[in-house]
This record gives sequence, structure tokens and C-alpha cells, in this order.
Amino acid sequence: MTATELLASVQAELAPRDRENRLVPLITAGEAPRSVFATIAAEELRIVRSDWRSCLTLASRSEEPAVREFFADLAAGERLALGKLPALAAAAGLDEAAIDAYEPQAGCQAYPAYFAWLALNGEPSDVVTALYSNFAAWGSYCAAITGAMREQYGFDDEACAFFDFFASPAPGQHEQAAAAVQTGLDAGRGDREARRYARLFQSYELMFWNTLADQPG
Repeated sequence: MTATELLASVQAELAPRDRENRLVPLITAGEAPRSVFATIAAEELRIVRSDWRSCLTLASRSEEPAVREFFADLAAGERLALGKLPALAAAAGLDEAAIDAYEPQAGCQAYPAYFAWLALNGEPSDVVTALYSNFAAWGSYCAAITGAMREQYGFDDEACAFFDFFASPAPGQHEQAAAAVQTGLDAGRGDREARRYARLFQSYELMFWNTLADQPG
């Protein structure tokens, strides 16, 4: 199996569960409370900082240049994304005091906690497979949300910039991910752990959205 075939296989295995996200359909229909965007902003301010560190840790642990480059580029993207969150928070009605007072929810912070665990314990090339396999769903959620933010909730471009950033794949990202994954396959690593990581990433991703869907309006 080539890296491209492995990535496609894992994405195909995960795809049916992507529809279990209960919050995004509510947002696209304009049925989610506007306050959900304040909660997303407050949670993401913590998540992105953590994911940025996790990417840097994985880059530092990676011996193969292709894997190191993949995580270094992801870290740079997380840094850019973090800079777009204050506008979302402000548009959703959060000031610095409200952000500091916000208590994060376990169901929302499970994803970055698992990513941080993988940053210390996972084989980097396997983590590439798991992360990239979740990108398609994450990107589709962001594209749906950013459209609804404008059409259903009246947010401006600056407020939507965080979701705009992730709505389309970065140029060359697939080729970069495939090159990184191929290093693991060339080293004789199987795909069992990568598939396990991917399944858990997806579960924690869905937990984030469904935790928010279940909170009172």
C-alpha cells in the first residue's frame, strides 16, 4: 500500500461517521444560538495554542525531513489561525475578561489533550496519517460554518476569518502528507496504529461539536 492509498483508505473508513456532527447542521440552518460562536472562540483559543505546541513537539521529534516539514508547516498554520480568533471572539461579544473567566468544557478539550498525548507518545508518521485523515471533515465543517456565519448570522469577513482559513486545503498539503506518511511505510511500519489514532481523533473531533450542540441555548 502506498501512502496515498493509505490516506484514502483511512478517510473512507472515517467518512460515514462525519455525519454524526450535530452542531454544524444547526448552524447552517441558522438554528444554533448566536452565543455558540462565543463558546467556540473561547474553546478554540485554548485548543489552537495547545495544537501549536503539539505540532512543534512532533516536528522536533521527527527524524525524517518530510515528517518534520509537515509538522513545522502545520505549526506555522496554527500560529496564523490563533491570530484570527480575537476578531471572532469580539464579534461574538467576548472581551478579555470574559475569555479569562470562561471555563473550558471537557468534551471540547478532549481533542487537544489527545493530540498533546500523541505529540509525546505517537510515532510521528502515524500521527500524520491520523491528522490528515481528519482534515477533510474539519475543512468541510469550517466551509459550512463560515457560509452560515455570513448568511444566517450576519458576521463580517474579519469575524469569519478563522473558519475561512481552514475551509480550503493548503496548497500542496496532500503531497506533503503523502511524502511524510511514505517515510513510515518505507521504514516497515504497518498501518494499525495510524488507523487507531485516526479513529480516536475523529471521535474527539465529534465530541467537540456535539458537546456544544448539547449545551442549553
